[in-house]
Amino acid sequence: MCAATGRGRLSYPRAEYLFKQASAALDPHKTGWTLHQLRHSALQHLAADGRTAPELQAKSRHQHLASLGRYVRLSEQTSARVTAEADPAGRRRFR
Repeated sequence: MCAATGRGRLSYPRAEYLFKQASAALDPHKTGWTLHQLRHSALQHLAADGRTAPELQAKSRHQHLASLGRYVRLSEQTSARVTAEADPAGRRRFR
């Protein structure tokens, strides 16, 4: 029970079941996605939007960056953008 509202809360298995049912139509395999897949998909989107590794680690609550890296795969475009932004020659002002 939620102390603030007095309503019953969903258990993790029940929430996952409902999410799988709701996402089955969008899933290419028609089985629906798990909450774990949803969580790591969100991390991938945050990484692609340029969030830093410490921000992703705080959001995901991974204790080690190595375990976080397993789930976050940047696209080639994102990788190229990050590299270009970090290039000292690209940040110089030409007069």
